[in-house]
Amino acid sequence: MRFAIAAWIAGGSLAFFLEDIPSSYFFWLSVVSVILTVSCLYWIRSAGVFKVALSITIPIIFALLGFWWSVEFIQARLQTTLPTEYELVDLEIVGIIDQLPQGDKVGQRFSFDVEQWLIDSIQPLRPFPKRVYLSWNPSWRSAYKKSSALESISLPDLIPGQRWRFKVRLKRPRALLNPHSFDFERWMFHHDFAAHGSVRSGLLLNEIPSHFSFPRLIEKQRWTIREKISRLLPTDAKYRGVLVALVIGDQNAIPQEDWRIFNATGVGHLISISGLHVTMLAGLGSALGIFLWRKQYLPLVFPTYRIGAVLAFITAFLYAWLAGFQIPAQRTMYMLGVACLALWANRISRPFDIWWWALFLVMIVDPMAAYTPGFWLSFGAVAAILYGMGESSSLMGIPTGKEYERSLRIRIYQAICEATRLQILVTIALLPFTLYWFYQFSLASIIANALAIPLISFVVTPFAIAGAFLPDWAATFFLNSAHAAMELLGLFLNWTASWSWSVVWSHQPHFFALLISLVGVIWFIAPGPLRVGWYWRCLGLVLICILFIRTDSSLKYGEFKATVFDIGQGSAVLVETRQHRMLYDTGPSQGKDNAGERILLPFFRGEGIRKIDRLVISHKDTDHTGGFKSLLNGIAIDSFLGSIPEDHELMNDLIFSSTPSLPCRYGQSWNWDGVEFKVWHPSEAMSFSPDLHQGKPNELSCVIEVRNQSTSFWLTGDIEKNGERELSERLEEQSFLRKLNHRPVVFMAPHHGSKTSSSRSIMESLQPSYAFSQNGYLNRYGHPHPSILSRYQEYGLDLIQTPHTGAQIWHSGKNQLNFYFYRQRYKRVWHRD
Repeated sequence: MRFAIAAWIAGGSLAFFLEDIPSSYFFWLSVVSVILTVSCLYWIRSAGVFKVALSITIPIIFALLGFWWSVEFIQARLQTTLPTEYELVDLEIVGIIDQLPQGDKVGQRFSFDVEQWLIDSIQPLRPFPKRVYLSWNPSWRSAYKKSSALESISLPDLIPGQRWRFKVRLKRPRALLNPHSFDFERWMFHHDFAAHGSVRSGLLLNEIPSHFSFPRLIEKQRWTIREKISRLLPTDAKYRGVLVALVIGDQNAIPQEDWRIFNATGVGHLISISGLHVTMLAGLGSALGIFLWRKQYLPLVFPTYRIGAVLAFITAFLYAWLAGFQIPAQRTMYMLGVACLALWANRISRPFDIWWWALFLVMIVDPMAAYTPGFWLSFGAVAAILYGMGESSSLMGIPTGKEYERSLRIRIYQAICEATRLQILVTIALLPFTLYWFYQFSLASIIANALAIPLISFVVTPFAIAGAFLPDWAATFFLNSAHAAMELLGLFLNWTASWSWSVVWSHQPHFFALLISLVGVIWFIAPGPLRVGWYWRCLGLVLICILFIRTDSSLKYGEFKATVFDIGQGSAVLVETRQHRMLYDTGPSQGKDNAGERILLPFFRGEGIRKIDRLVISHKDTDHTGGFKSLLNGIAIDSFLGSIPEDHELMNDLIFSSTPSLPCRYGQSWNWDGVEFKVWHPSEAMSFSPDLHQGKPNELSCVIEVRNQSTSFWLTGDIEKNGERELSERLEEQSFLRKLNHRPVVFMAPHHGSKTSSSRSIMESLQPSYAFSQNGYLNRYGHPHPSILSRYQEYGLDLIQTPHTGAQIWHSGKNQLNFYFYRQRYKRVWHRD
């Protein structure tokens, strides 16, 4: 059965790479395979041959069925889509808030189950989306209506189950797509959101749901608990979000700085609904049920142990839903359910059989579960414990008599040893998954978890849960006590995270390195005393260390690679040579969110990049400087070059960090590993003096050419017509085209393709072979402008836009130019004659 379940998972995973194949093919193929298998087995007389045939055919059938099930899952989500003609058009929809909203009074995000689309035009061939993901931000809070009257400038309480009529502007599922960054499109597909957008105005229709829905009832209860915790804790309670996460699994209120501390100390797995929490509550529910069942003659009707098992599963089921049905809670609930069934059937189940059945059930309910870190960390931790711990002798037996005191000391010592071994075992076992998903691991995790696990599991979480369900007069004491315990733990974790060696950053390991390291994990955590098989454990540790070896082929002398990030309405390009890196611009920012934290730092950490040799800021507009502070705090920067006035706040940060800085001006050049870098704009007179930055910042953009033997790559910032004219004059003076020697020119469309740039003079002077632009999908500026697109087409070029390609990787070798588009998985090679 284990091989059959593994085959189901393998077949289901393959479906996400071959989703264009009709699912009916695999369903009927599975049916035919079952018929042929049964027919063949009927004619087989030998028992040995029968077992062999059965062991081969059943996994094949399960793999086909798993493939069919996943393709059905995919196609069900592709049935509805928003027609392109309705993107960014004011639409009216009626529906119900069906999940816990995120945010506060000045901005919220929520899932909306659409019941009716109020559109008068002819319906499209495909049905409209059933579920959409909406945001209601401060820009439109004054448009809130209730009974056709404005009552408040803040947003109303959005409660699961409410029925609303919204005026919205929607987009198809399209988001930024870069290596190592969060894939919002995949997240929307996983949660069955066929469109997302913003609310322009809203009218509350019904406060109370018109019909019963168990999921919405649970979401309403989650909202009530969250509001209760927020109301009873002081307004300045730092860890309010942590208590909410421990009770209902909602982690959105936890600040990013706290997450940095939790990840640095390796306790992030505790700041959510873990399997231990679900098991603890299930045990309490079972104990309470057994206590009440024993009071009467009821044990004569049903055995007490069976009632206890059923109540444990029911408690786990309810709490798993209350916790948002996260994968760790699902896994625990399914394992308890399988154990409960085995108990009722008077069968003894092996722990790993229960684990496999839980894995199977999770994949049936959610075929995309394997694309989430929680799946691997949760099931991986339990598998490591079941395999590595074996039979613990620390708590076996209950000594009595005169030997009790001596035996108790021995048992306490053994328990401490086993707990330490368990923590080391889980840390090592999860190392491959931790590095793959987070590119780091915590050396301080063993020390931090030694205090965090018992304190959170047996003090903070029970007190927080008690405070969530008890009356207010008692809940206040429990919630404040839980928060006080969390504050004490927070002091310890902050001190631990301050150690210089607490976190080790690596990179995202290659798939084959993961496989080899998993073999090493199996050898290293093998059950039994450490002195037994020590040579295999040492070899396993060596195989695990392969995770830290970068296997990517390095650039050769004279080659460079440019990564054009899908950054939205902004700019950020990383240019790498054999031993150096230059980052051109840092992308946009919006409120507390910025491209440095969301896109650039995850990319650098995933690639194992620890240092930027030169940071270039083309000019001072925020869509080019938004990620600067995050990068300055998150990665080493050796030098700075840019068109920024000295009174700009970025310059103060550079002075405070003692980063060598130079103004960007024509004539500057340097050579890294056989690759030339040359500044073409602004003029030689440019400096950091504010007097020289009085004009339009775009015209002062730092323009840099990166050149090797085969390619000329241009970074142009937001330069416009006046700057382009000056640049064209310099190119003619330097006889640029004659010296180019037939190299292809890769050209960044200036100012994201606005109509004030990409003039004919610069096009004639450079004669680009390829052109790309960085801009947001359906951005409000209309970039790139249709007239500019037509102009590029006049010169035989299709403007390659990041919203359509995702991140672009341009690799210039000595005699060829390769480029790869991350969204389209498209690669092309240009060879020099």
